[in-house]
Amino acid sequence: QLHLVEVGGGSVQAGGSLRLSCERFGVDYNIHCMAWFRQALGKEREVVATILTGRSTTWYADSVKGRFTISHDNSRRTTSLSMNSLSPEDTARYYCAADIYGVGPCALYESAFGYWGRGTQVTVSS
Repeated sequence: QLHLVEVGGGSVQAGGSLRLSCERFGVDYNIHCMAWFRQALGKEREVVATILTGRSTTWYADSVKGRFTISHDNSRRTTSLSMNSLSPEDTARYYCAADIYGVGPCALYESAFGYWGRGTQVTVSS
Protein backbone atom coordinates (compact mmCIF):
# COMPACT_ATOMS: atom_id res chain seq x y z
CA GLN A 1 0.00 0.00 0.00
CA LEU A 2 0.99 3.58 -0.59
CA HIS A 3 0.33 6.23 2.00
CA LEU A 4 0.59 9.95 1.50
CA VAL A 5 1.04 12.45 4.31
CA GLU A 6 0.83 16.19 3.83
CA VAL A 7 2.77 18.52 6.10
CA GLY A 8 3.37 22.25 6.21
CA GLY A 9 -0.06 23.81 6.38
CA GLY A 10 -0.89 26.62 8.73
CA SER A 11 -2.04 30.19 9.00
CA VAL A 12 -0.46 33.10 7.21
CA GLN A 13 -1.33 36.67 6.38
CA ALA A 14 -2.16 37.74 2.86
CA GLY A 15 0.96 38.16 0.78
CA GLY A 16 2.81 35.53 2.75
CA SER A 17 4.23 32.17 1.73
CA LEU A 18 3.91 28.57 2.75
CA ARG A 19 5.51 25.36 1.57
CA LEU A 20 3.57 22.12 1.66
CA SER A 21 5.21 18.73 1.42
CA CYS A 22 3.70 15.38 0.57
CA GLU A 23 5.67 12.43 1.87
CA ARG A 24 5.16 8.93 0.50
CA PHE A 25 5.27 5.86 2.72
CA GLY A 26 4.83 2.21 1.99
CA VAL A 27 5.21 0.50 -1.35
CA ASP A 28 7.47 2.45 -3.68
CA TYR A 29 5.34 2.43 -6.80
CA ASN A 30 6.49 4.00 -10.02
CA ILE A 31 4.53 7.24 -9.77
CA HIS A 32 3.16 8.59 -13.04
CA CYS A 33 1.80 11.90 -11.74
CA MET A 34 1.55 13.70 -8.45
CA ALA A 35 -1.00 16.42 -7.87
CA TRP A 36 -2.15 18.93 -5.33
CA PHE A 37 -5.86 19.54 -4.95
CA ARG A 38 -7.64 21.90 -2.60
CA GLN A 39 -11.11 22.22 -1.20
CA ALA A 40 -12.44 25.40 0.30
CA LEU A 41 -15.35 25.37 2.71
CA GLY A 42 -18.58 24.88 0.81
CA LYS A 43 -16.86 24.37 -2.52
CA GLU A 44 -15.89 21.41 -4.64
CA ARG A 45 -12.37 20.06 -4.58
CA GLU A 46 -10.27 21.48 -7.39
CA VAL A 47 -6.92 20.60 -8.89
CA VAL A 48 -4.21 23.16 -8.21
CA ALA A 49 -1.04 21.71 -9.73
CA THR A 50 0.27 18.51 -11.24
CA ILE A 51 3.67 17.13 -12.08
CA LEU A 52 4.53 14.36 -14.50
CA THR A 53 7.26 12.81 -12.42
CA GLY A 54 9.24 11.17 -15.20
CA ARG A 55 9.73 14.44 -17.06
CA SER A 56 9.00 16.98 -14.34
CA THR A 57 6.38 18.49 -16.59
CA THR A 58 4.10 20.73 -14.57
CA TRP A 59 0.62 22.16 -14.90
CA TYR A 60 -1.05 24.87 -12.83
CA ALA A 61 -4.56 26.14 -12.43
CA ASP A 62 -4.92 29.70 -13.71
CA SER A 63 -5.75 30.88 -10.20
CA VAL A 64 -2.30 29.91 -8.90
CA LYS A 65 -0.12 30.23 -11.98
CA GLY A 66 2.94 32.33 -11.26
CA ARG A 67 2.48 32.05 -7.50
CA PHE A 68 2.66 28.31 -6.80
CA THR A 69 5.41 25.87 -7.74
CA ILE A 70 5.13 22.10 -7.61
CA SER A 71 8.26 19.99 -7.38
CA HIS A 72 9.07 16.34 -6.96
CA ASP A 73 12.06 14.60 -5.40
CA ASN A 74 11.76 10.91 -6.03
CA SER A 75 14.84 10.03 -3.99
CA ARG A 76 13.23 11.61 -0.96
CA ARG A 77 9.77 10.40 -1.95
CA THR A 78 8.47 13.92 -1.54
CA THR A 79 6.33 16.24 -3.63
CA SER A 80 6.21 19.86 -2.57
CA LEU A 81 4.04 22.86 -3.27
CA SER A 82 5.60 26.25 -2.71
CA MET A 83 2.97 28.94 -2.39
CA ASN A 84 3.76 32.63 -2.61
CA SER A 85 1.66 35.79 -2.63
CA LEU A 86 -1.09 34.00 -0.80
CA SER A 87 -4.53 35.55 -0.64
CA PRO A 88 -7.63 34.72 1.41
CA GLU A 89 -9.00 33.00 -1.71
CA ASP A 90 -6.28 30.37 -1.26
CA THR A 91 -7.74 29.32 2.07
CA ALA A 92 -8.61 25.64 1.76
CA ARG A 93 -7.67 22.16 2.78
CA TYR A 94 -4.88 20.98 0.49
CA TYR A 95 -4.53 17.36 -0.55
CA CYS A 96 -1.79 15.56 -2.40
CA ALA A 97 -2.65 12.68 -4.68
CA ALA A 98 -0.77 10.05 -6.66
CA ASP A 99 -1.58 8.45 -10.00
CA ILE A 100 0.37 5.23 -10.55
CA TYR A 101 -1.48 3.96 -13.63
CA GLY A 102 -1.70 6.95 -15.92
CA VAL A 103 -0.29 7.31 -19.41
CA GLY A 104 0.53 10.56 -21.12
CA PRO A 105 -0.11 13.99 -19.59
CA CYS A 106 -1.34 14.18 -16.05
CA ALA A 107 -5.06 13.94 -15.65
CA LEU A 108 -6.86 16.85 -14.02
CA TYR A 109 -9.74 14.94 -12.45
CA GLU A 110 -9.89 13.29 -9.06
CA SER A 111 -10.79 9.80 -10.16
CA ALA A 112 -7.46 9.42 -11.98
CA PHE A 113 -5.64 9.58 -8.68
CA GLY A 114 -5.92 6.43 -6.65
CA TYR A 115 -3.98 7.49 -3.58
CA TRP A 116 -4.70 10.49 -1.42
CA GLY A 117 -3.44 12.07 1.74
CA ARG A 118 -5.74 13.35 4.46
CA GLY A 119 -4.99 16.94 3.69
CA THR A 120 -3.52 19.91 5.49
CA GLN A 121 -5.30 23.18 6.22
CA VAL A 122 -4.06 26.46 4.81
CA THR A 123 -5.67 29.62 6.15
CA VAL A 124 -4.83 33.02 4.74
CA SER A 125 -6.05 36.07 6.63
CA SER A 126 -6.49 39.51 5.13
